[in-house]
Amino acid sequence: MATRGPFQKRLGYTFKKPELLELALTHPSVSHELVKKTENNQRLEFLGDAVLQLIISAELYKRFPTRDEGSLSKARARLVNRDALAECAREVQLGKELSLSRGEDRNDGRNRPSALADAFEAVVGAIYLDGGFIKVKKFILTQFSNQFAEADSERHKGNPKGELQEILQGKSSVAPEYRLLEMEGPDHDRSFICAVRHSGRELARGSGKSKKNAEMNAAAAAIDSLQGKP
Repeated sequence: MATRGPFQKRLGYTFKKPELLELALTHPSVSHELVKKTENNQRLEFLGDAVLQLIISAELYKRFPTRDEGSLSKARARLVNRDALAECAREVQLGKELSLSRGEDRNDGRNRPSALADAFEAVVGAIYLDGGFIKVKKFILTQFSNQFAEADSERHKGNPKGELQEILQGKSSVAPEYRLLEMEGPDHDRSFICAVRHSGRELARGSGKSKKNAEMNAAAAAIDSLQGKP
C-alpha cells in the first residue's frame, strides 16, 4: 500500500495506519464503479465533521469570551462551510491524492469543492482514529491558523462600544465614558482623537475621521488592552 509520504508531509502528520488515510481519500464514486463492494470515505467524513465542529467550537469559545452564542455560531459557520474546507484541502494539494472513478476524474472531480471538503473532513476523521484527540486538535488548529487570525482581526467590526460595555459590566455597574481630546485639520479633512475612561481611569485612545469612529477605535483598543492583546 502506498504511504503517500509527500502528502503526509504536507499534512504535518504521519499515519501509523496508512490504510486509514487511503480510505479517507477514496471517493464514493469508486464504490459505484466497481462490481465488488468497496469502502469509501463517507463514514470517515461523518466522523471528521463532528471532530471539526467540536474543536473549532471550543477554540472560538476560548478566543472570544465576550461573544454570544449567535456570533460564535456565525464565526464557526464561516470556518467550516464547504468552500472554506475545500480551500483547506487545496492548501495541502488534496485533490491530486483522491482515488476517483474514471468518470468522476474525467468530470474534474479532483477540483470539485464538495469532493474536496468531504475528503478533508474524512482526513480529519482518519487522523482522529489514528492518533487521537490531541493529534487531531493540533492538525486542525494548524490548518485553520490563518482563518482564526482573520476572525480575530474582525472581532470588533460589529459593535466595539457595546462589547466593551459588556466586559466592564462584569466588574462594575459604571458605564464607560468617552471624551474628545483633540480635533485637527480643516473642515473637509478633520481627524479626531478620543479617550475612553472607566471609574476615573483612562483605558485607551483612538483616532478617526469622525468622533464616532474615534470612539469605536478607542473602545476596540481598550478591549485589546483588557484582554492582554498587543
